[in-house]
Amino acid sequence: MEVEELEKRKSRKIPSSSPSSPSSALINNLDDGCLMHIFSFLSPIPDRYNTALVCHRWCYLACHPRLWLRVDRSVQDFSEPGVFPNIEEAVSAARPGDTILIAAGGSHLASNIQIKKPLCLIGGGELPDETNVICLRGSDREKQPARLCCSFWWSSALEFLSTCKLTNLTVKAELGCCLLHRSGRLIIDECILQCESNPLDYLSCPIVSTAGSGVFPSNLKSDGDSISVSHTRIEGGAKAVLTSGDLALQQVRVIYARTCLYFWFDVDCR
Repeated sequence: MEVEELEKRKSRKIPSSSPSSPSSALINNLDDGCLMHIFSFLSPIPDRYNTALVCHRWCYLACHPRLWLRVDRSVQDFSEPGVFPNIEEAVSAARPGDTILIAAGGSHLASNIQIKKPLCLIGGGELPDETNVICLRGSDREKQPARLCCSFWWSSALEFLSTCKLTNLTVKAELGCCLLHRSGRLIIDECILQCESNPLDYLSCPIVSTAGSGVFPSNLKSDGDSISVSHTRIEGGAKAVLTSGDLALQQVRVIYARTCLYFWFDVDCR
């Protein structure tokens, strides 16, 4: 009886050539264009990133330049499509809706880079402190009066005039602000925003929003101005957020960890 039972169990096993086995899964019968179109609907992190771990073909398609633009200073030959030496060039070449993957390791310099189209910027490391975007003090720019703090002119690493998302990044500013929000919806998720500690702390704020103030008028169409921050460390500066327009800080939550604070909050219409 035991021998017969074992034989029955063996007969129930699915053979390796079965249509339901991974090697012959129906989705792999789709051509590259169809698969890439499907991958484009996945959130870049973690879904699209995880698809790259399935097999060599999925890795090639999930990392295709049509789905990602890459900033990687270690690359020697930038003739490869979709690869750029710095963030500014990648932003300039990006199309609305593109995702820019910023390579981990080292520091990526950024000075008042204006983002006027919907983009997603993602750090390429496992943790946000592995990908650093730094705005150095005294960075050159075409200055405009911010009228936020006497006659101080705001300097920033990234300047947003459209709906954008930042995730898994560390953004540091030696003086001024890490992120300048002028219009659109800005989503900041699992990032680190740091203003350097120095005697001019009162001139530094990790996030500055001038949306709705008329200080930086924008001709770009927007579907609403707001900032959403989740699971983000904010360090240094006079205050976490400085607003001068129609937006105000709302729904603040803070988790006290052993060595840092994690923030969740919205900046939306009063």
